[in-house]
Amino acid sequence: MPEPVLRIEDLSISFTLGGQDVDVVRGLSFDLAAGRTLAVVGESGSGKTVTGRSIMRLLPPAAHATGSIRLAGREVLTADERELQRLRGADVAMVFQDSLSALSPYLSIGAQIVQAVRLHDRSVSRRAALARAVEMLERVGIPDPAGAAGRYPHEFSGGMRQRAVIAIALVNRPALLIADEPTTALDVTVQAQILALLRGLQEEYGMAMMLISHDFGVVAKAADDVLVMYAGREAEYGTLRDIFHAPAHPYTAGLRAATPRLDAGGDRVRLRAIPGAPTSLRDAGAGCAFAPRCAFAAELGERCLVERPLPTMRGADGDHRAACHLDRLPVRQEASR
Repeated sequence: MPEPVLRIEDLSISFTLGGQDVDVVRGLSFDLAAGRTLAVVGESGSGKTVTGRSIMRLLPPAAHATGSIRLAGREVLTADERELQRLRGADVAMVFQDSLSALSPYLSIGAQIVQAVRLHDRSVSRRAALARAVEMLERVGIPDPAGAAGRYPHEFSGGMRQRAVIAIALVNRPALLIADEPTTALDVTVQAQILALLRGLQEEYGMAMMLISHDFGVVAKAADDVLVMYAGREAEYGTLRDIFHAPAHPYTAGLRAATPRLDAGGDRVRLRAIPGAPTSLRDAGAGCAFAPRCAFAAELGERCLVERPLPTMRGADGDHRAACHLDRLPVRQEASR
């Protein structure tokens, strides 16, 4: 069996804040194969973006990471700056939430793509790199790509800027694309276009994709597998079908219930908010971090408060696991419907 494009093993990340070490990611492990899309889902503060940035080694100086991140067989956490420069853009690229801040206001779109090409291959002339830039702009669906290459980010709409960012990220055909909330602040129509574009390019290039999102609607349209995170840990992992039709963690079911949708009859379904607020990473105790918000913690008693649940397999087939003391989510947890 071929080695996955990305293998993360026992990844833990802490930030030193005010002289105190705060764990923001704890004991995370998963694989991502070529051609697959893994959606990483959770509320703000769950550790999604920090995990994505750690793969690029773009964490702030106050961060400390342990464990292993292997990208195309190479260890990222111990790579020196020269090797990181080769990895970024060539083997792994990232599409950030805010396309306007991700682009330089002083350079044309074409110049920024040319820069990405020549940074990894100086043998490519500027003329050839510009031709590749125009080709890539056309590939991501920007009208008049030759003219667009000479324009600046402020001259583009939000959707066009996001397409330009995708063009920069994919011009060197990386093995892994990390897309961090790539449809934030876009209207529903443009959001659907961007997701379809990413899926199409992924199939064409055969790359792996890690999609970071808080929106289960986005996940349903783009993911093959789903990792649900809570308070820096894995809450649940499985295929899209597992997560949507047979969730095993109350938090996953709660996120599903909080997703706007229409039922089969076309009537609006009332949203059900998860009670309480996300657990503070400073205050996470020894037990289940979700226990203060969980409707089933009282039934299970003190165990949820003092014993941290480890991810365990759910079902006989596939790779579906959940970190919950419940053997099975009760049918009355209607959020999974």
